[in-house]
Amino acid sequence: MSEQSKGGRIRSGRRRKQPARGRRAVTVAAWGAAALVVVGGSGLGYVYFKLDGNLKSVDINAQLGTDRPKNVDNGSMDILVLGSDSRSGDNGAYGKDEGGARSDTAMVLHVYEGHKKASVVSIPRDTLVDRPSCTDEKGTAIAGERRAMFNTAYEVGGPACAVKTVESISGIRMDHYIEVDFTGFKKLIDKLGGVEITTTKAIKDSKSHLDLAPGTHTLDGEQSLGLVRTRKSVGDGSDLGRIQLQQAFMKAFIDQVKDVGVFTNPKKLLDIADTATKAITPDSELDSVNELMGFAQGLSGLGAEDVHMVTMPVEYDPADPNRVVPLEAQSRQVWQALKSDRPIPASATKDAATGQADGVVGPPATASE
Repeated sequence: MSEQSKGGRIRSGRRRKQPARGRRAVTVAAWGAAALVVVGGSGLGYVYFKLDGNLKSVDINAQLGTDRPKNVDNGSMDILVLGSDSRSGDNGAYGKDEGGARSDTAMVLHVYEGHKKASVVSIPRDTLVDRPSCTDEKGTAIAGERRAMFNTAYEVGGPACAVKTVESISGIRMDHYIEVDFTGFKKLIDKLGGVEITTTKAIKDSKSHLDLAPGTHTLDGEQSLGLVRTRKSVGDGSDLGRIQLQQAFMKAFIDQVKDVGVFTNPKKLLDIADTATKAITPDSELDSVNELMGFAQGLSGLGAEDVHMVTMPVEYDPADPNRVVPLEAQSRQVWQALKSDRPIPASATKDAATGQADGVVGPPATASE
């Protein structure tokens, strides 16, 4: 039996050699689940109550009911990670609050059986999809819509509608959901001491308040947020280019979290744990520190080199160059590979639009290579 039954919680099974604590931290930080980096550690028993009180969850299963893809028990795990662009509260500094939020970033994290490898599929926010009908948090029925932008699912129906839309597109049941907002992301990066990256070209974006010359930079929370939101100033100016920056940033983040020393500094560990558990909104099966610990431990063997990142294959919409539409055959290849717990074939993304921002951002080592 594998460590994870699909749809269930991670259980103990055969144990392989445990990675160093720093490596364990690397794992979870990668996914906007970055917040979970600390709860994968030890020595937090005396603050469980405080940290549990920080967590606010959503009951995805109750809202979606039984109208979902089959729960395939093949030892893999699928998690939808959303970055919310709500402009309410502290997030108001990033734009006008128009009464709703959209999923600024959406990634499906597939952890393969054995939890030694993973794939990440980014879904462009501007993708035109057939959004299914769903029910929001208040029980209100939300009508479906043809050729709707993907990120409107979250706007009109919240997390459950976003999950249902992803399940409709992919045919894969999501085992978990984790949401991170702008402010929480920024604060977490600052608590971790920043992220070092290398830029091969200048990035200057007035909307995201980012101004970076070519070279190596240690980005604070504000700059990191600016980087993952930058769009017009890189590549072809599309959301696809922004996704390439986000994926490069995640790679750098994974490689560097192990160096921040949180496990040798109890105060820093607690500060990060407090910030992290306030930064995320998980599903109701991950709404306690104990559950998050189990989740983190199940991912603890993954490093940057173990994660394959792609974007859902799309092309620019012939009717509107500001939107993209899925390449049906190639997208089916991606989702079928994950459903079957197989690697995503290179042929699936060969002819897809890219955003032309690949290589603009990389880890520090690329500066001297």
